[in-house]
Amino acid sequence: MISRIRTLTTVAAVAAIAALGAMVANSGAAPSAQIQTNRIAPEFTGIDHWLNSQPLTMQQLRGKVVLVDFWTYTCVNCVNTLPHVEKLYEKYKDQGLVVVGVHTPEYAFERETNKVSAAIAQYGLRYPVAQDNHYATWNAYSNQYWPAVYLIDKTGHVVYSHFGEGDYDETEAAVRQQLARAG
Repeated sequence: MISRIRTLTTVAAVAAIAALGAMVANSGAAPSAQIQTNRIAPEFTGIDHWLNSQPLTMQQLRGKVVLVDFWTYTCVNCVNTLPHVEKLYEKYKDQGLVVVGVHTPEYAFERETNKVSAAIAQYGLRYPVAQDNHYATWNAYSNQYWPAVYLIDKTGHVVYSHFGEGDYDETEAAVRQQLARAG
């Protein structure tokens, strides 16, 4: 009788773990569905340093399309997206696109400005980078991912977001669509 109870308990535990695993897998399938679009983009807040630029505000960027890219230099996925972000910047900057990289460190050593500057040089980034060591802008966006991009329209509303690598053509199409819209 005791061995039968143990067997039933084990089967029940395995089934519960499998069900929990399925729920976790499905809950992470589309994180972009969790992010509100069509809300006013938060200001850049609590920025420790601006690199490649004077300080910027969302208010002064009204009338432009803005791509905000959250990244950190030791994140492999972030590093893989940087050439695509730089390409968007170079291709569309003269048409009104502003790219702002928001470097938000995952580890304490990533807070050193000289290391962030070295990474910017290493990856050939020419767009403005805000160093967000205390997660103030990260939290203002309710961001949870590295890398993450948020596209802001000319009126200052978040109209598109993407998390992780990939969907580069979709992101570029969203940028083109916003640039084509009247301000």
